Amino acid sequence: MPHIIAEPCVNTKDTACAEVCPVDCIHPLKDEEEYEEAKMLYINPDECIDCGACIPECPVDAIFDEDDLPPQWTEYTQINEDFYN
Repeated sequence: MPHIIAEPCVNTKDTACAEVCPVDCIHPLKDEEEYEEAKMLYINPDECIDCGACIPECPVDAIFDEDDLPPQWTEYTQINEDFYN
């Protein structure tokens, strides 16, 4: 998984990151059924191309390269994967 959305996104769900994603791998979007129930946004690990365009757009600094994910948020790797399974 190239990038992971972590805890700072919980209850924020700002979609600025999704707007700049060239492969549309960040969901749910505001017009999707899952948006209201979702606690955060998620990056699809099979679709992410590791471009990093989303990182500077996140207003709460919730997106990390897999290698830079803070240790206290390692469970968010699985959380992102689980959303798409």
